Amino acid sequence: MATETRPHVGPVQRAITEKLRTAFSPDHLEVINETHLHSSPIGAEGLFKVVVVSESFTDRSLLDRHRAVHEALVEELANAVHGITIHARTPAEWARLGGMTPATRRCMGDAEAGDLHSQ
Repeated sequence: MATETRPHVGPVQRAITEKLRTAFSPDHLEVINETHLHSSPIGAEGLFKVVVVSESFTDRSLLDRHRAVHEALVEELANAVHGITIHARTPAEWARLGGMTPATRRCMGDAEAGDLHSQ
C-alpha cells in the first residue's frame, strides 16, 4: 500500500491517514494536505485531498462511498478540516484510471494560479 508522505506532515493529516487505513484497509491511500494551495500559511491543515482505493467500495454508489469517508473522519470534519476532496475507488476502477492521482487546481484567489478553471 502506498501512502502519500510530504515534509512536515501534521497531526491532522496523520489522524486522517490512520482513520482511513482502519476504516477501509485500502490497497492504495493518499492523504494530501492542500491547504497551502489556498492562500494559507505553510503548515496549516484545513484542506485535504484523499485518494482511497479499497475493495470495500465495490457495489457502493459514489454517494455511499463519500458518506463512508465522511463517517470515518467525523471528528476531523467537525473541527480542524473545513474542506476535503474525496476520490474513493475500487481497485478495478483505480487500474482502469491508470493508478493516477487526480490533479488539483489552485484556488482562483491565488495570484500565482492564473485562470486554471478555464483549462
